[in-house]
Amino acid sequence: MATLKIFCDRRSQPSRAVLLFCKINGIEFEEVKIDLFQKDQRSPEFGKINPMKQVPAIVHGDFKLFESHAILIYLASAFPGVADHWYPADLQKRAKLHSVLDWHHTSLRRGSVTYLLNAVIGPVFGLPLNPQGAAEGEKILVSTFTKIESYWLPEDGKFLLGNDKPSIADVSLVSEIMQLEMFDEKDRSRILGPFKKVQQWVENVKNATNPHFDEVHAVLFDTVASMKKQGAT
Repeated sequence: MATLKIFCDRRSQPSRAVLLFCKINGIEFEEVKIDLFQKDQRSPEFGKINPMKQVPAIVHGDFKLFESHAILIYLASAFPGVADHWYPADLQKRAKLHSVLDWHHTSLRRGSVTYLLNAVIGPVFGLPLNPQGAAEGEKILVSTFTKIESYWLPEDGKFLLGNDKPSIADVSLVSEIMQLEMFDEKDRSRILGPFKKVQQWVENVKNATNPHFDEVHAVLFDTVASMKKQGAT
């Protein structure tokens, strides 16, 4: 089979989801690092891989693909040996999974990115911090976590949609939630602290995917530690 190349930055939530899925399922790949903070994604060379100039993107032989959910679906379908629970063959189960993935972009991801850019990392990309924008992001996140607990996490399962094993949706959404590690500790506690079911679900995904989960997220924790150290000086 042709070599799979993953163009990514491990500080990127969707990048981590794709890397984690590959590692869990023993899919061999070459990791090509695209440093978002250095604006590597804007290079003409990367623009040939993804004209939208975002990560992750993949090249598999002569096939190019971007958008993390499309990539996860492709990988789950193209590589033999991926267990059915990641992306079910049953059409109704698959449709339910797609509903989670579609919802994610207008809810959890929107809230996470809005808060991060306005409260934490905006200056890295030349944007000013904006308390009003951060407040809007927090409002979206609280609404999102409420919906996850009330609908997407039924009582009869450890994972999304009441499943007893994780899917690509669990990997995608939890990778997003891990970005909250970049929030100030008191802000993260205020936003996520009341949602015990969400916290338990995150632990369930970690336990089901370790040691790969910790390895893929190590760069995130290193980045957080570096930011805290800079803030203290």
